Amino acid sequence: MSERSGIFAGTDPFEIAGRWLAEAKENEPNDPDAIALATVDSDGMPNVRMVLLKEIEPASFVFYTNYESAKAAELDGAGKAAFVMHWKSLRRQIRVRGTITRESGPQADEYYASRSLKSRLGAWASKQSQPLSSRSVLMAEVAKVTAKLGPNPPRPPFWGGYRLVPTEIEFWADGAFRLHDRFRWQRDQVGSDWQIQRLNP
Repeated sequence: MSERSGIFAGTDPFEIAGRWLAEAKENEPNDPDAIALATVDSDGMPNVRMVLLKEIEPASFVFYTNYESAKAAELDGAGKAAFVMHWKSLRRQIRVRGTITRESGPQADEYYASRSLKSRLGAWASKQSQPLSSRSVLMAEVAKVTAKLGPNPPRPPFWGGYRLVPTEIEFWADGAFRLHDRFRWQRDQVGSDWQIQRLNP
């Protein structure tokens, strides 16, 4: 893999992903940490939505959501998910597939506490994915939880993180005449060695 140099160089895919994200934060005008998260429901029907990736750990990717949402039901039900992270400014993307577990301990508490007060109260007020008769109903619920919980609300028991541990990561960069560069890191199971292949564009 001597040709895997430049932006693709390195022996750790999480380090490469972190490097790309750091570069995107310097160039992408909006939400450089946005990912399109794909799940499937109990019938195998796919679903996808944008969420914010909050951490690249040494062996996983972490994001947060409401555990009572449709997204969470699909994540818990399948135990697997995929996402793509695309940056127009860099003309690059990262595709990831793997297994899912919850992060509902101190790490989730710490992230929740780092959010703005309005975001923390909004997490309490929103019954994510459930029908809503009007925006005024939602705002009334925000006012209600604000009065009840005050300026330092605890993390809701129904809100926390998910950790995606990948079995496949693909790094893609735009090439002239659509001759893109693609490298796939793949392993049979978590903990096994990565196999790296260049793919046709």
